[in-house]
Amino acid sequence: MEDSAIIELYWSRDQRAIEETAGKYGPFLHSLVWNILHSRGDAEECVNDTYLRAWNAIPPTRPAVLRAWLGRIARNLSLDRWKEGRTQKRGGGAVEVLLGELDDCVPAPHGVEKQLEDQEIAALICAFLRRLPAESRGIFLRRYWYGQDLADIAAEQRCGVGKIKSSLFRTRKALRDYLEKEGIAL
Repeated sequence: MEDSAIIELYWSRDQRAIEETAGKYGPFLHSLVWNILHSRGDAEECVNDTYLRAWNAIPPTRPAVLRAWLGRIARNLSLDRWKEGRTQKRGGGAVEVLLGELDDCVPAPHGVEKQLEDQEIAALICAFLRRLPAESRGIFLRRYWYGQDLADIAAEQRCGVGKIKSSLFRTRKALRDYLEKEGIAL
């Protein structure tokens, strides 16, 4: 079913909207959440919460790209769950590794102006990513947005893990240089 038809089901408050969403995007959402949480129970809850959030948000929201919109909701829910689990000593450490890899090229939070700075940094990162070749951008997003393992990315790209590590290293260095050039203190 096309996304526009699924969105219309939400707008008409038809319960099939959730079934259609799960049928079309369930595997994608489970994969995204699993890459962050590594817990079947937590992943299932986050995906179900994603469907509930979609149900409550449409209407009035009409997502332009349903897959990306659902992915953002699922990712945010799973990161919240991961943070909660981390404070309770339940994490597997995978997300800490992902975030640790970005420490050198993303500034630490500080001060009252944090939200404005975060928006500015997000806009700069988006501009940086748009300038990258499609392959480098895809690898970067698979690792740091979708939380995929290096081996999985390498398999999708049909190359070795070393090439993926090198690409990520070069992209992180370029991002750090770009942000410093734009006046962002790291």
